[in-house]
Formats: sequence, structure tokens, C-alpha cells
Amino acid sequence: QVQLVESGGGLVQAGGSRRLSCAASGSIFSFNTMGWYRQAPGKQRDLVATITGATTYYADSVKGRFTISRDNTKNTVYLQMNSLKPEDTAVYYCHAFRAWDDYWGQGTQVTVSS
Repeated sequence: QVQLVESGGGLVQAGGSRRLSCAASGSIFSFNTMGWYRQAPGKQRDLVATITGATTYYADSVKGRFTISRDNTKNTVYLQMNSLKPEDTAVYYCHAFRAWDDYWGQGTQVTVSS
């Protein structure tokens, strides 16, 4: 069993930056894909970004503004968010996937004020 704990959320002004961290209780080396999702009030949970090996994927809405990275030595995944917009306001969730199971974090709130 692996626990994922997100941190770094909070209130930020539009145009600002924030870095989210997702710390795993165990090794993330075995997880093929790590990702970030977000869920705004009244909306479904949407994919934001994933990282598989050295390959990254971004939703069109965040491409060029967000950067996902992982540090296997620290068992941590990051999401650097720049040029934040009010529409980026959501609870951000970390996700870890491997062939036989997957895990979710509890989420961290990011609120972008205009």
C-alpha cells in the first residue's frame, strides 16, 4: 500500500506561480506513470499532466504553463504551475499508476484570484 500526500496548494493571484508536491510513502520507482488531475466544483475530475519515464503529457489548457517532473530518489512528483488563471482553481490530485494497481492522494486546493 502506498500513500500519496499532496502539498503546496493555497491562494494565489492570477499570473502567479505555485509548485505542488506529491510525496509517496514508498518507492515510486515501480509506478510507470505519475500524474496530476484536478477537479473544480461541480465538474468532473480532469487530467492535467502525466509523466512516464521521460515522456510528459499535458492537457491543452495547461500546456506551456505547467511542468510535471518526478524525483524517484525523493519519491516525489511535482507540478510547477506558472501564469495561473482563475480557471485553474480546483482541487489537485496526485495519481500513481502501475499495471496491477493505482493510488490517489487526498488532494490539495488551489485557488486563483482575479
